[in-house]
Amino acid sequence: MCGENQYEKDSSYSKELSEAVYNLRRKSKRKNVGVIVGPISAAVVVMVLVVVFYFFRRCQNLNGRAAPSLPAPSLPAPSLSESQRGFCDDESSCERDDDDIGEINSFNLRTIQVATNNFSSENKLGEGGYGPVYKGVLEDGREIAVKRLSRNSGQGLTEFKTEVQLIVKLQHKNLVRLLGCCVQGFERLLVYEFMPNNSLESLLFDANKSKDLDWPKRANIVIGIAKGLRYLHEDSRLKIIHRDLKTSNILLDNDMNSKISDFGTARIFGGNQTEAATKAIIGTYGYMAPEYAMGGIFSTNSDVYSFGVMLLEIISGQRNNCSNFGLAQNLLHNAWHLWNDNKGEQLIDGRMEQVHMTDNVLRWINIALLCVQEDPQKRPTMSTVVFMLEDQWSGSLPSPSEPPLSYLKLASGSEQTMTTTARPAIDIINDFSTTSTFTAS
Repeated sequence: MCGENQYEKDSSYSKELSEAVYNLRRKSKRKNVGVIVGPISAAVVVMVLVVVFYFFRRCQNLNGRAAPSLPAPSLPAPSLSESQRGFCDDESSCERDDDDIGEINSFNLRTIQVATNNFSSENKLGEGGYGPVYKGVLEDGREIAVKRLSRNSGQGLTEFKTEVQLIVKLQHKNLVRLLGCCVQGFERLLVYEFMPNNSLESLLFDANKSKDLDWPKRANIVIGIAKGLRYLHEDSRLKIIHRDLKTSNILLDNDMNSKISDFGTARIFGGNQTEAATKAIIGTYGYMAPEYAMGGIFSTNSDVYSFGVMLLEIISGQRNNCSNFGLAQNLLHNAWHLWNDNKGEQLIDGRMEQVHMTDNVLRWINIALLCVQEDPQKRPTMSTVVFMLEDQWSGSLPSPSEPPLSYLKLASGSEQTMTTTARPAIDIINDFSTTSTFTAS
């Protein structure tokens, strides 16, 4: 009995053990199946996604392809190399944060070709050192101005990058707005908002068109330029020196509001930097400050000088060149003598009606002469200039010192590039745009 009971117990134990082993194996198989099936399923999903992405990108490229082109070079983040900052004495003072370059629209070349009738001569608005500018109309009806980098341009890709990288960071109502760019094959295009009234130069120095520029319009243009320049120097998170301020780079919108354009030669100052020097003198001599034209030194003060020249041109309707006043003088020198002799009203453009505006205009002549003083440190900042222009200056304005005389004639208009080891003598001739290389003494 005991043996039988023991046997029954052993049989029962064996049966329970067998069932336990069976269940354990069953669970193990399920786990193995899960381990195998899981990775296989994930791999299949990844492969499907890769195939879908490949065909999506292929279709996208085919649809967006306008014409065969060479690979376009990338636009690296701007660095303050020699071409960007001149020659800075302190490298650290030229550093700036390049993490936030900003977003910019990229236009397809075919879109621009259609908008400008394939860059037809009928659409051409003008041409500068950078290249030609064309008017265009996009499919949505927006009017645009397209600046096309000439392959023979003395400026080139560096200036293209500079303009894109700078203006995309700047937002002000008195700066021309960049809508986007196109870099495709050999084409380098900048797309701007269209300015229906063209440039200040095209109106101011045209005998017929200038009649429409009465004093209120001219005053509004001047205030806009001053505020735009103040923004560049003091109010934006970058301190920017334009370096090529002139009437042809001031564009006018439908309401005759002024907008500063052409930032291809602009430079960024970082930290506590106040000035820099360069071997490459780029700009227009009639608007250049003497320290820049003669020594390659530029700063906010050199931009203030250019503003002062423009202000005198706007008041007088005359260009700052020696042909108008003789080699011994220029517009600045003539203006100072008239103002100093209490004959400033003789400088005012006779095409303007001067009913009760004379006193205000004479005040602005004083401000302009403060801006074009030979000593850069004596020139006011643009904040002070705006303060003075808007009649917020209490009391009498300071008396300006005599501006620099005309420089001896450098060369004929065709000789735009020179290399010398001495400081060059430069005749202040408007519209003589140049790139000069020299070694400053």
